[in-house]
Amino acid sequence: MMLLEDKVAVIHGGGGSIGAAAARVFAREGARLFLAGRSLPRLEASASVARAEGADVSIAVVDAMHQAAVDRHADEVADAAGRIDITLNAVGFDHVQGLPIADTSLADYLHPVTGYLQTNFVTAKAVSRHMIARGSGVILTISTPGARLTGRGLIGNAAQSAGLEGFSRALAGELGPAGVRVVCVRPNALSDAVATSYTGELFGRIADAGGTSRDDWLAGLAGATMLGRLPVLDELAEYLAFAASDRARSMTGAIANLTVGMVVD
Repeated sequence: MMLLEDKVAVIHGGGGSIGAAAARVFAREGARLFLAGRSLPRLEASASVARAEGADVSIAVVDAMHQAAVDRHADEVADAAGRIDITLNAVGFDHVQGLPIADTSLADYLHPVTGYLQTNFVTAKAVSRHMIARGSGVILTISTPGARLTGRGLIGNAAQSAGLEGFSRALAGELGPAGVRVVCVRPNALSDAVATSYTGELFGRIADAGGTSRDDWLAGLAGATMLGRLPVLDELAEYLAFAASDRARSMTGAIANLTVGMVVD
C-alpha cells in the first residue's frame, strides 16, 4: 500500500524546490494534491511532474501571507475533496545572512522572522478548522539548523527558525486532543536546491561576506556534518511523506533532525 493513498494534501509553496519535490513524492505515494503558490508557471511545472506519477493535481495562485486568501483556498479544497488530511508549508523567503549585527538593519532582521512565522500561522490556522472538525490531520512545517547554531550573521535566521520550532511544538500541544499532528522538519542546506531556488543567491552572498566562493562555502558546510555531505531534496521529500503518513501516527510535536549530523539534539 502506498504511504499516502487516498490522502488529500495541500502544499503551499508548491512551485518551489522543496514544494515540488514533496509534490512528486506525495503523488507517487497516492495523495490527491492541491498546490498553492504565487508563481503560476512554477506551479504548472510542479503539477506536470506530479501528474506524471499518476496523481490528481489542482493548482491555485494564493499568497500564503494573506489569511483571507488562504482561508478561501482551504475552504475550496475541503469542498472539492471533502477534507484536508495534510498540509505542508514549503514557502521560502530570500533574506540577509552573513552580516554582523552592526551591519544588519532592523528591517533585514525582521524580514525572515515576520515572513516565516506569519505564513506558517496563516496556513496552519486555515486548515486547522477543517482538521479539528474531522478529528484528524497532519500539519508539516520546515525549519533550519539556525535554530541551534551560533555565529556571525545568523540572527534573523536563528530567530525565525527557533520561533517556528516553538510554534510547531505549541501547536502540536493545542491540536493534539483533536487528533491533529504537527511535525517540524529541520534539514540542512539542500545541495541540489542551490541551482533551482533563491538559496543559490543567498549562499553566494554569505560566502562573499566571508571572503570565499559559494562552492567552497558549501564544501565547508558539508565537511562540518557527521556524514560529510549535505542532504538532497528527495531525502527531505521522502521523510515528509513518511511523517505525513499513518505509519508515523504516534509522532507529533517533533522536530525531525535532517541535518546529516550538523547539529545533534
